[in-house]
Amino acid sequence: MVTDPSSPKASEQGSSLDEISLPVPALRHEDHVWEMDPEGEFSRAERQRGSGPYQSTIPARIAHYSPRIPTPIAADLEDATKALVDFDAHAAMTLGAGNAALGPMSAILLRTESATSSQIENLTAGARQLALAELDESQSQNARIIVANVRAMEAALALADQLDEQSILTMHGELLARQPGWESYAGVYRDELVWVGGDRGSPRRANHIGPQADLVPGAIADLLEFIQRDDLPVLAQAAIAHAQFETIHPFADGNGRTGRALVQAMLRGKGLIRNATAPISAGLLRDTDSYFDALTRFRSGDAAAIVERFSSAARYAAVSGMKLVDDLAHEQERSRALLGNLRAQAGAWKVLPHLIVQPVINTAYLQNELGMNAMSAGRALGQLTEAGVLSESTGLRRNRVWQQKEVLGILDDYAESIRRG
Repeated sequence: MVTDPSSPKASEQGSSLDEISLPVPALRHEDHVWEMDPEGEFSRAERQRGSGPYQSTIPARIAHYSPRIPTPIAADLEDATKALVDFDAHAAMTLGAGNAALGPMSAILLRTESATSSQIENLTAGARQLALAELDESQSQNARIIVANVRAMEAALALADQLDEQSILTMHGELLARQPGWESYAGVYRDELVWVGGDRGSPRRANHIGPQADLVPGAIADLLEFIQRDDLPVLAQAAIAHAQFETIHPFADGNGRTGRALVQAMLRGKGLIRNATAPISAGLLRDTDSYFDALTRFRSGDAAAIVERFSSAARYAAVSGMKLVDDLAHEQERSRALLGNLRAQAGAWKVLPHLIVQPVINTAYLQNELGMNAMSAGRALGQLTEAGVLSESTGLRRNRVWQQKEVLGILDDYAESIRRG
């Protein structure tokens, strides 16, 4: 990485980051002809409009790309990187490195990131439905799909230290294996053309047309060589890698969610985030138009916008993530106070930290996840309910479910704050 000292500072002349460019190798195109299926479901007019010449993408090679980062962008990256490091330290300090809730807190931040990443793809579900989906009790298909994204994020973080082709395929496999109708596409590169926007049956009016399927493996190999470098600012590297991944569009579906999981893997693998998961997608979700516009600018040979969007998203993730951590930690302390003088060996204390990540529980969860037997699980639920920490939400005698309303409220309020922008 080379910082360009001749670039004007953002504070001078009132200049904006929007006016600064960061050249990146631009993609090329190749000519093809699309023929609509004459026996398909489309009308004659649709077939006529959809058939004809189109240009698919040839991704630029970026393995050895050395950006000359203008000073204002470099300063912005430095501020955003510090914000992420401070957020990560705050999460660990607030709960304590040895606190039993740090693991659950990391898990709920990961679920928050997965949910907001999915929301960029117009997949939404409330905190209660997500928690129910983790128990396999939700009727919401969106919630089940988002939980599959959680599994993809978990795979991304588990493989962060060895990012290679198999890692990416594993992330994608975890994502689509639980998405009804897409199971056979999970963890394998596409074997057909894909495009973004435009018409359903033809690429001719698309906003972006991916490369031909036979170009995908080579483009991913080049991208991985870029990812494995250690001479670039991590946040800029993650932004550019993500944009390149979205340009390649290597899978039949799930490219955006897999590409954002890849960002988390890079932040963890390169040591920028060690304890928690920063909700970067929450920052991107606040202005999806500029996010998609930045991807378009990247494909035309300018990485400034996508790097700026990731810097902005990182700062938002840090500030909003700190508040979320504090709100959840405060609620945990309130719940501890409600348990009062309950004896130290009581099962309720064992359950309490897990109510952050799993604010809807049942006896099966306590038996499977915490190793409790049916009697001790029932006793713990009774203790938590009597203290006012939990409330039973079904009113049934069998298949009962308990919820921690305050945690659900905090998570839903956070999601709503993102939607408000």
